[in-house]
Amino acid sequence: MRIFAAEKGIELEKVEVDLANGEQFGDEFRDVNPDCVVPVLELDDGTRITEVLAICQYLEERFPLPPLFGRSPEERAMVTMWNTKVEQQGLWAIMEAFRNSARGLSGHAIPGPGSFEQIPELAIRGRKRVELFLEKLDLNLDDREFLVGDIYTIADISAMVAIDFMKWIKISIPDHMANLQRWYESVSSRSGASA
Repeated sequence: MRIFAAEKGIELEKVEVDLANGEQFGDEFRDVNPDCVVPVLELDDGTRITEVLAICQYLEERFPLPPLFGRSPEERAMVTMWNTKVEQQGLWAIMEAFRNSARGLSGHAIPGPGSFEQIPELAIRGRKRVELFLEKLDLNLDDREFLVGDIYTIADISAMVAIDFMKWIKISIPDHMANLQRWYESVSSRSGASA
């Protein structure tokens, strides 16, 4: 969400939540988001939007330039498709591997207020899923600058975040994936990437 807002030049007031110490599970934050997860965008009227894609969609509607969800109905459909692939096949796989192996997440293998024990086999499966995800990205980027052609979008932001999150499970882009390496160098050098 921070990268998306930075790419649009939007300044948002930030309130940090200490996830490492479990602040998201405290009563004060549960009043903000009963799902006990971040981010949360609170509007001036008190409305709270709690999912990254929903927040970004709201910001896109309010601040349409530059378009980060695509410029045409076809492009918007492709952006949504690729963003969904990144979330389901990439981020969920990375999360599966990380949350089922990190010592500090014992009893919290699934985000949210519930208590779920880790399943080590899911960490192994998640790592294998990440490998397939990287192959898919590399192949898709064979003849295009960004995931959806010549336009940088929310799908590129989500994929970059996924690649960055892979460090937590000690996976990096393999050297032989030249398309993915090129793309990652390009998107991670954008000014918004460091937001």
